[in-house]
Order: sequence, then C-alpha cells, then structure tokens
Amino acid sequence: MRFGPVPLDEASGAVLAHSLNLGDGKLSKGTVLGDAEIARLRAEGIRQVVVARLEADDLAENVAARRIADGLLGAGLKLGPAFTGRVNLIAGRAGVIRVDAARIAALNAIDEGLTLATLPDLMSVAADQLVATVKIIPYGLPSHVVEAGEAALGRGAVVLHPFRGGSARLVMTRTPGFKESLFAKGEEVVRARLEALGYDLREVAVVDHETGAVAAALSGEVDLTLILGASATSDRADVAPASVVAAGGEISRFGMPVDPGNLLFLGEIAGRPVVGLPGCARSPALNGVDWVLERLSAGLPVGPAEIAAMGVGGLLKEMPGRPQPRRPKS
Repeated sequence: MRFGPVPLDEASGAVLAHSLNLGDGKLSKGTVLGDAEIARLRAEGIRQVVVARLEADDLAENVAARRIADGLLGAGLKLGPAFTGRVNLIAGRAGVIRVDAARIAALNAIDEGLTLATLPDLMSVAADQLVATVKIIPYGLPSHVVEAGEAALGRGAVVLHPFRGGSARLVMTRTPGFKESLFAKGEEVVRARLEALGYDLREVAVVDHETGAVAAALSGEVDLTLILGASATSDRADVAPASVVAAGGEISRFGMPVDPGNLLFLGEIAGRPVVGLPGCARSPALNGVDWVLERLSAGLPVGPAEIAAMGVGGLLKEMPGRPQPRRPKS
C-alpha cells in the first residue's frame, strides 16, 4: 500500500486518509475517491489530498478484517458487520469463553497492522456481549499477511461454553442466635446467582448446624448442591465438609486462593458437585463462588488444579461494605 499526499488529479480510486469538512458537508476518511468526490474537492479549491492506494496484492481493510474474523466464528458466537477495518465477535448466548492466548499472540506478532483483542480467558459473558474485535489499522494489508494471520489463528482460538445449568439445592444451617433474616437474604442472593447461570433452585432447606442434620438434607439427586453454613467452615473436619463425607461423598478441595471466597470447599456426592459456600456468598458482589459456579454450569473442569490456578487474578476488589478486610486492626 502506498500512503501520502498526491495531487487531486492523481487521486481517483484512492482512499481518503483524513476526513475533510467541506462547504457542502463532511467527506469522511476511508472514502474511495470517485469523480463526484474529486469534483467536490476541486470546488473547495483543494489541489492535494492525503490518500492510501492499494497495491494489486493488497486487501481492503474491511475484506481483511472479515477474513480474520471468519476464523473466530464458532458455535454460540456471531460476527458483526465489517466497518472501518473492524469486525466484532459477539456472544450469542451467556456462558464462559476460552481463549487460546498463544494463538492470539502469534497473530498479533505477524504485522503491526493486523490486530486482535479479546476478553480474558475463562471470563463469563452475557448474550450479545462483545467477546473479541479484529481491527486492521491501515486501509489495506498485503494478502500474504492476512493469510499468515489466518494460519496462525486456525479454528477454535475463541470458544464459547454456554451455561447449561440444571437442578440445584441449597442447604443452610442455623446456630443459636443466628438471625432468621439472613436465611431469606441468603436464599435470595443464591437464587439470583444460580438463575443467571441457568440453574433451577428446586430445594431449599434450613437445618441445625450439625453433621447428621446436614448430611440428611443432602439426600436425593440434583445436579448441584450448595451448602451455606451459619458458621464459617475452618477445616475439612468441620460440620459442612464432614456432612458431605457422612452422606457418602468426598471433598476434593478445601479453601481457594480467591479473596473474597477463601473458605469455599468443593466436593461431590455420587458424581454430582457439592459446593460449600463461604459467607461472602450472601453478597451479590463478585467473589470466588461465581468463578466456580460459572465453570460448573458451562461444563468446564473445576477441580483442585483449576482452583489453584485461580490465584492469579484472584485478589478481587475491595467492597464498600467490607472496607480493607485484609488489613489487621490497629
């Protein structure tokens, strides 16, 4: 591509590089200059314009952007229109996206004019949310650059795993003096959290904070069981995780490197997940619970290794109602 100022007499068929405000209106950058546009420029007394002129092997910005974006298209994803060298990738459904960072980086290393930006790997998205954007910076790119980008990207560099949800149960425990209002609040927040992920909260039980009572409440098959204790779980042998074992299940992970959310535990009964909720689950604010439930609903692996990896990025922002929770009191 050739770029720079040319006499108006040589501008036919070139792409206008910079917008111009003319007496009869704006002539936008990116416009391919034809006879009508050149006549307007000439009438303004303009004799020279800055243009981009594509070479025989160049692809126009919108064509190049669309070809790269086509490689991103997969199930549950859709593409927006090509405009000003940009094509957006949009979620067709709510879910969790997986992003192959190595392939994205490889594409972005090919040529400075070829760019692709995405959301972070394992981020949850809503339907119609922007997931990625291809942007061609110049007005055109050599076809070999676009071909190299297509090869580096391949297929499946960005994948949407939609929320599948299922049936769910919430077991809450009570201790002497525990405020009854917290049961309603806990159920309300947990229900909203689950419904956003496609789960149907079919069972809600309140039992004494005692291993046998909790274990008895875990009978019956649902796709997901949540336990919200009146007292924080501080050990694998504590009431909530012990009740999972007493009900014939097992605990795969106690605690997580996400704050808020440290005191979550993960287990299963008959192959179905059980999540012990930390106290912060009573708040709708983002916490480690959300990351675990999102992945479970999307059918993604959640085990000790996956939870351990949550530590990078796991220091979540302070909440107004919980000022400076990680600083000791003076």
